[in-house]
Amino acid sequence: MSFKYPEARRDETVKDSYFGTEITDPYRWLEDPDAQETQKFVDDQNAVTRPYLEGCVYKEEMKNKIKKLWNYTKVSAPFRHGNRYFQYRNTGLQNQSVIYVQKDLDSEANVFLDPNLLSEDGTVALSGTAFSEDGKTFAYGLSSSGSDWLEIKFKDVETGKEYDEILKKVKFSPMTWMHDNKGFFYGAYLDQTGKADGSETKSNENQKLYYHELGSDQSNDIVVVEFDDPQLRIGAHVSDCGNYLVISATKGCKNNLLYFAKLNTEKISGKLKLTEVVGEFTADYEYITNDQNIFYFHTNKNASNYRIVSINFDNPVESEWKDLISEHSKDVLDWAHAINEDMLVVCYLQDVKNILQLYDLRTGNKLHDFKLDVGTISAISGKKHHKEMFYCFCSFLTPNIIFRVNFDVNGSIKESLFHETKVGKFEPSKYETRQVFYKSKDGTEIPMFIINKKGLVNDGTKPCLLYGYGGFNINLTPSFVVSRLIFIENFDGVYALANIRGGGEYGDNWHNAGRFGNKQNCFDDFQYAARYLVENKYTNVDKLIIQGGSNGGLLVAACINQAPNLFGAAICQVGVLDMLRFHKFTIGYAWKSDYGCSEEQEQFEYLYRYSPLHNINLPKNGQYPATLLLTADHDDRVVPLHSLKFIAELQYKIGKLASQTNPLMIRIETRAGHGKGKPTSKVIEEVTDTFCFISRALNLTFLS
Repeated sequence: MSFKYPEARRDETVKDSYFGTEITDPYRWLEDPDAQETQKFVDDQNAVTRPYLEGCVYKEEMKNKIKKLWNYTKVSAPFRHGNRYFQYRNTGLQNQSVIYVQKDLDSEANVFLDPNLLSEDGTVALSGTAFSEDGKTFAYGLSSSGSDWLEIKFKDVETGKEYDEILKKVKFSPMTWMHDNKGFFYGAYLDQTGKADGSETKSNENQKLYYHELGSDQSNDIVVVEFDDPQLRIGAHVSDCGNYLVISATKGCKNNLLYFAKLNTEKISGKLKLTEVVGEFTADYEYITNDQNIFYFHTNKNASNYRIVSINFDNPVESEWKDLISEHSKDVLDWAHAINEDMLVVCYLQDVKNILQLYDLRTGNKLHDFKLDVGTISAISGKKHHKEMFYCFCSFLTPNIIFRVNFDVNGSIKESLFHETKVGKFEPSKYETRQVFYKSKDGTEIPMFIINKKGLVNDGTKPCLLYGYGGFNINLTPSFVVSRLIFIENFDGVYALANIRGGGEYGDNWHNAGRFGNKQNCFDDFQYAARYLVENKYTNVDKLIIQGGSNGGLLVAACINQAPNLFGAAICQVGVLDMLRFHKFTIGYAWKSDYGCSEEQEQFEYLYRYSPLHNINLPKNGQYPATLLLTADHDDRVVPLHSLKFIAELQYKIGKLASQTNPLMIRIETRAGHGKGKPTSKVIEEVTDTFCFISRALNLTFLS
């Protein structure tokens, strides 16, 4: 097919100079989301994309199939606050999950908070919650249209009555209560001017930590912590004993400063006196728990696979720190959780699969191994003083199993099955999962999960969906996703998940191998995953689809620029695509800890080499794969201008070529953001449209 794309105005006069290199930015005008010309561009693009997606003959069948499989009951692990249990539940297709409350696990559960009542289309979502220590007051953040901005409200747990105050301009905020149950700490950008609804592009600067006294107006809130650096984001955690406030300050997405303040019984009236524990950005420190003045942290300081250290806050100098659990030679210590007063639940990552163990908090001795299948611990609940906990397990073919663990006074540990989710007529026995290791360009062994129907014949005829991320120390572990199963079942396809470098699957070394000037490793790893799938006849290049979102969108876009003939289709979701200017918008400056910044010469040079917007070139032969970009008007994490500028440049340079018969399109969602909190109805619409694009572009039949 040939396509007539909108003619976007090019302004060749807009130029920037980077260390003697002049770079034209002809679509700079698309950076203004409120400009009439930008809005017309969005409408014109959707006017091309919508008919193409609507023209898929399988659309209604796809949507019905997705809804049918999606329509199963979903529940979270119960979590106890005060003398009540709470739990998220979703009957199947509810836009947002509902919080239920019950007096004990055997009593009838009642609705505590239903976010679906807060908007007609489900675009108001819960984002962050915190119960007071006595469990009598519930603080909860609400996000609208997928924005990172929150409003915090308060609810009386006993009566259900809402407090009058609303905390506004809250973003990237901790939510932590004083143990007197009267006050609450949160982070906000109250000095931010202009719009703050998620559709703006202005940088978020000068976050401060505030103390709010329950029952008072936000105008009376007290600044308790602020820093001179306007780009620091402040984390805060009232210690388990209630006597300290642990402060972490983060500039990017890696490494943080660490401070603490002693919380006196006197009323908070001004800035807290901070004691420095870590004053340089050299490692990550995550508070786990404390026993009086001995504090325990999860850290990668001198431990690329992480360890747990104890720090005496009466003498916090590093030379006095002690290992509670030392670094493992291969497995990554992913997280730890305090339970039963003096125990730690510790989760390791071993070849991208979770291992769960129990340790003595005082000695560091291992007490117990939990028996797990190959998969992921997706959630855990229970407080340090609780004698019971719950944890959730999932895998590619297991939606959710909740286990209950009771700790007796005599030291015995009783584990029982609490809940197992069933998904309609889904039969996991029809499918199989395997993990393979393939060699990347430089010989590094890369793990990849492959899921398909049993009895697969490797003849190179099946469509294959390859997913990747590769950034920010994020692990892609096994999880249950309906859309993947639909692809495998109804397209008779293969799903592959590549654990490329840049993630945290093998600790800091794996992450660092995909950061800064090593970013090309991520793209090489992904392209060599594609080569492995083709060479081993899981698929062929014409039926190979690559998909990624956010940093994974950067991955997809860079790969279609570098190896357009290796893929049949590309799905690029909310991607970071202008690597020379990403740091100028909303929270983009925080990503410099992974990418670097074009304002530094050495970093500019490698960013310019792979920046998707700046590396769209005519293929030596063939054409670009069928490409669908997805973005949203309220994405204030990766602002839509990245996708808008990229599609304009792609259509200008490639879309007009006679040889380019594959579609190059963008789907721009309204009243939606980066993805978190997206209502079920919008998720299903997006999956349906994505499958429609794949089906039409690759001429794939959707099997009934």
